[in-house]
Amino acid sequence: MLNGNWKEYIVADPRVLAGKPTIKGTRMAVEFIVELYSQGWSLETILQNYPTLTREGVLAALQYVAAALKLERVYPLPEHA
Repeated sequence: MLNGNWKEYIVADPRVLAGKPTIKGTRMAVEFIVELYSQGWSLETILQNYPTLTREGVLAALQYVAAALKLERVYPLPEHA
């Protein structure tokens, strides 16, 4: 378990994938990992298909997304008649 320490595993470099957050040491975008999960892939399947990834890196990607969503603010728009 990472205990919320995703910052050791997730980086954003403007020279890699236009600065999208990636798993450190790879060109695997966090959004790609989330997309795989949304398609029903398990952690084991992801690791089997992408051997450069680690369990910690994949879990860090999910923790990063959770942390980003916690900071998100939603403001309702007034309805127009």
